[in-house]
Amino acid sequence: MISVFGSANMDLVAYVAQAPKPGETITGREFRTIPGGKGANQAIAAARAGADVAFLGAVGDDAFGPGLRAALAEAGVDTAGLRVVSGPSGVAHIVVQDGGDNSIIVVPGANGVVTGPAGRDAEVIARSGALLLQLELPMDAVVAAAQVPRAAMSRAEVILTPAPAVPLPAELLEAVDLIVPNEHEAAALTGRDDPRDALEALLDLVPEAVVTLGARGVLYGSRDGARLHEAAVPVRAVDTTAAGDTFAGALAVARTEGADPARALRFASAAAALSVQREGASTSMPHRHEIDRLLEGL
Repeated sequence: MISVFGSANMDLVAYVAQAPKPGETITGREFRTIPGGKGANQAIAAARAGADVAFLGAVGDDAFGPGLRAALAEAGVDTAGLRVVSGPSGVAHIVVQDGGDNSIIVVPGANGVVTGPAGRDAEVIARSGALLLQLELPMDAVVAAAQVPRAAMSRAEVILTPAPAVPLPAELLEAVDLIVPNEHEAAALTGRDDPRDALEALLDLVPEAVVTLGARGVLYGSRDGARLHEAAVPVRAVDTTAAGDTFAGALAVARTEGADPARALRFASAAAALSVQREGASTSMPHRHEIDRLLEGL
């Protein structure tokens, strides 16, 4: 089982030819309301990729809350740990340009009042093969969740997507087994613009690291000396909004199934390649049979 301690947002997505400049008003071609949030996205990605998944987080008592819960449940995610708090759910305002590039403003809402694992959350995490974390919840809450496996003497692997990129406290890094930033987040965390240099700097902080490079593939490294560069699956991107979350969720599935690093990277890269060919966040994430079929054709 994979547990995900993270955010659930309703994505308010506008599709445009070109994002507006400051002070400019433009006309978009489409607007969609899509369940998202980095935590919920990763949970749905992992569930569709074949894992049993439990989501731990919060939504508000507004109109968006039931929709977020339903989207997780429809994907097969266990939502017993998704609690309801007073006030609005989290939202993300997303502008997607033709070609797939996007810009995002996240308003935390209910995510911002999560203080750490509650109720049976720690028990669920301790039973997991992997714990997926992101940084759309308060840092103290993320740290508290990350520390559960070792405190419980659990084998759960702690996988962190450091987004949005902010300075990471030592107590969090000490609890992380694998960090999965994109190249911009890796540069922000390490001060190294070259992704290979950033990878080496990340390995001073955590045992394993994957740096995603978009169309240029992914880099992997571990403290035992392993280094890999997996090429991206060549596709025409329509919307890259959930590519990183799809990659992280699928990567966790492959690793909990015992895949070696090269195989796990290929599996996650295939899932991400499928996702960027579709619009939306959770709505773009592929199912296991689609990932397997793509890998068979490579």
